[in-house]
Amino acid sequence: MESVKDLLKELTNKKNIFLVDRGDTAIKLSLESLNKEKTLIQDQGGWLSYQKLPNITYLKTNYGILDLNNLRNKSDNSSVLLINSLSGYFAQQPMSKISNICKQKSCLIVNDVSGSIGSNIAKYGDMIVGSFGKWKPINLEYGGFIATNLDLKFDENFDHKYLKDLYKKIKDLPNRLKKLYKLTDKIKKDLKNHEIIYKNHKSLVVIVKFKSDEEKNIIIDYCKNNNLQFTLCPRYIRVNEQAISIEVKRG
Repeated sequence: MESVKDLLKELTNKKNIFLVDRGDTAIKLSLESLNKEKTLIQDQGGWLSYQKLPNITYLKTNYGILDLNNLRNKSDNSSVLLINSLSGYFAQQPMSKISNICKQKSCLIVNDVSGSIGSNIAKYGDMIVGSFGKWKPINLEYGGFIATNLDLKFDENFDHKYLKDLYKKIKDLPNRLKKLYKLTDKIKKDLKNHEIIYKNHKSLVVIVKFKSDEEKNIIIDYCKNNNLQFTLCPRYIRVNEQAISIEVKRG
């Protein structure tokens, strides 16, 4: 019978899988193992723990999508790019182009696929990390993983009592993503008269900009009437703009 690790190998296209207690643990261990002088991170659309890391350098983005010229200018063999490949859970990074630039510049990639797991952009990177936390696509509410083809070893501290439930969650991932994508598409259609950031991207949240308190309240009323959770931006983990993030993935 296939195992949890077999399923994660398929989802990441990597041969070595390590299970750990948290997504943040996976990030920390991956960066420590690569031991580079600086860590490049996006200036918005990242994750909370990115900004707490040592020796970080911010890269310019367009609403979370990397500016490729800025990446080209700032990356070299002393750097590692830590990237959220589904930026802020609403925008798909151009991972093929990013990967090509990093190879040219000898910059390694740690791809955080907590939001993008189950899509092709989750298969790029020297190291792939992810979380199974609350409100993630694989929402076990515990644990994380590291995937790589590099010859590295990590101490695994994942509590094995969760393995059976994790297996079920991974197997259910296509169904969960299908439901979430369907709902995000409906929301984008309903709110088409407002400015939706990257409305054509497959996403797990919907970011809607507003220009006035009146418009903000219209969007908030829509969320309340449809039992949708939302947060207000600017927020580093979404966008640094006046906007409402409709948290579809919390459903």
